[in-house]
Amino acid sequence: MIRGGSSRSQQLRLVVVGLMAMTAAARGQSLSAPDTVVVHNGRVTLRALLWRPTGRGPFPAILVNHGSGRTRAQLGRLGPYENQAETLGPVFARHGYVFLFLFRRGVGLSVDQGESAVDLMNNEMTARGQAARNALQLRLLEGRELSDAEAGLALLRRLPVVDARRIAIVGHSFGASLSMIQAEREPSLRAMVLFSSVGYSWDRSPELRSRLTAAMTHVRAPIFLIHAENDYSTNPGKVLDARLAELRKVHRLKIYPPIGKTPDDGHDFPLNGVPVWESDVFAFLDEHVRK
Repeated sequence: MIRGGSSRSQQLRLVVVGLMAMTAAARGQSLSAPDTVVVHNGRVTLRALLWRPTGRGPFPAILVNHGSGRTRAQLGRLGPYENQAETLGPVFARHGYVFLFLFRRGVGLSVDQGESAVDLMNNEMTARGQAARNALQLRLLEGRELSDAEAGLALLRRLPVVDARRIAIVGHSFGASLSMIQAEREPSLRAMVLFSSVGYSWDRSPELRSRLTAAMTHVRAPIFLIHAENDYSTNPGKVLDARLAELRKVHRLKIYPPIGKTPDDGHDFPLNGVPVWESDVFAFLDEHVRK
């Protein structure tokens, strides 16, 4: 059980930043431009970007569990983490889904809330080696990262524009691992779409492999497992697909052709392959979330 601070600090409050909407209106932009929202998780103040479809709602909704973050070098090479939200948000809103991209601690708009998971794990790897990194990764997934994700999900359910009975999770990389663990305690989730699940860590961490394979026993939501063929590893999708088939749970695995030239490109498939996966993902979501 995750325990917060006082009852006031445990409350999740939505703060809509009106300046963004005013600026968008002044520039003649669409009203579908995202709002910036604040999620309070105990003493931690996280920020998120929220896209809404056109219309009155209530709408089905998506919580995004992003990856572990980017190192300073990766930020310099690939750009701000916020670009991920700006790539995906309009796509989901266009298909009629409220879309909440929550920046967990140390990442993107929440960079001032501590070190990112990737920096913590890299530092542990340098100081104590692979086994220590693996142990820290599991502690983060089951501890502070899960706490942040649960805070985002609770906020999403409270929004008047959201149909709280129709919420799904989209997870990428480390965030796909997080989504599986989160889904164990969230039986009302309607579906999960998991991109590049554990692509980097699966072959390096037997502890994580065991933990996530065991999680499949308790997850009720239908799962769509997605990899590009040139991901760091497609073994996670294959093993989890076999486990879900053994459990006779509703799921799908699709390994798409390679995209780009490197494993990094393949791992970033949700961001650089939208036209490839879009129709499949929304067919899956519409089937399981809207029904």
